[in-house]
Amino acid sequence: MLIARLIAEPARLAANCDHAVHALEARGFRVHRAEPLRVHDDVLELAVEQGGAEALRSVLDAQFAPVDLLVADHAPGVPRVFVSDMDSTMIQAECIDELADFAGLKAQIADITERAMQGELDFAEALTERVRLLGGLGEDAILQCLEQRIAPMPGARALVETLKAQGCHTVLVTGGFHQFADPVAEELGFERVVANRLGVEHGKLNGGLVGGIVDSSIKEQVLREEVARLGGASLATGDGANDIPMLRAASYGVAYHAKPKARAAAHGWIDAGDLTSVLKLLCVPREEWVWE
Repeated sequence: MLIARLIAEPARLAANCDHAVHALEARGFRVHRAEPLRVHDDVLELAVEQGGAEALRSVLDAQFAPVDLLVADHAPGVPRVFVSDMDSTMIQAECIDELADFAGLKAQIADITERAMQGELDFAEALTERVRLLGGLGEDAILQCLEQRIAPMPGARALVETLKAQGCHTVLVTGGFHQFADPVAEELGFERVVANRLGVEHGKLNGGLVGGIVDSSIKEQVLREEVARLGGASLATGDGANDIPMLRAASYGVAYHAKPKARAAAHGWIDAGDLTSVLKLLCVPREEWVWE
């Protein structure tokens, strides 16, 4: 049995529900149920069998896009572990691109970032090259960038704090840098941070990193380690190609306004709403959401 939950514009939900059921049946699915959740009447839940998850997501996407969607082989609930990417997922920026603007290199570095997130470049090589280009930039630019350019995604703190209140362990894991990730994690409520660290000498970036590189394999490793330690279901959110292994390894891998390759690899995606849509898809009642 597969369970699909989706959030779309209400008029589209009402108009297309029957069409979606017929489209699924035409693809060989047996639809047992298609009705709103009791705790969120703007979330449609379908229970189906005799078909695959990828085909189910494809049909629902075609019928309801833009849609927020999650498909699992059981009714999704609050996970024990939540691991999330940072840039363009928990915050509304790519930190290295914004930092590069202080060095007059934003266009050049942003192009490398975009190609890496699309999966066109090796992440470690692209990161090393971008960090090298920032060599000589004053360390004070990091604080300026944090204060002027970095803001949480809508719903980010509510998602993290609500999951924590429900007994979930939260981890921010990023190919970005501790100099950004540590204050972001403190602001949003994450309990653990895994990130790279920019090298600094005599008050300036030295063009290198301190320690190993956090890449897609490390993101997946962190998720698996936390699940092995704590047990239970896991949630991962991300937007780029380097998030794909983590999204696939999670019980619920959710691509957030993501690049095509990450979206295609995930169990679901947020294309229309903000991060509180994840709480709806997990069936967390609104009165249990934590906003402060």
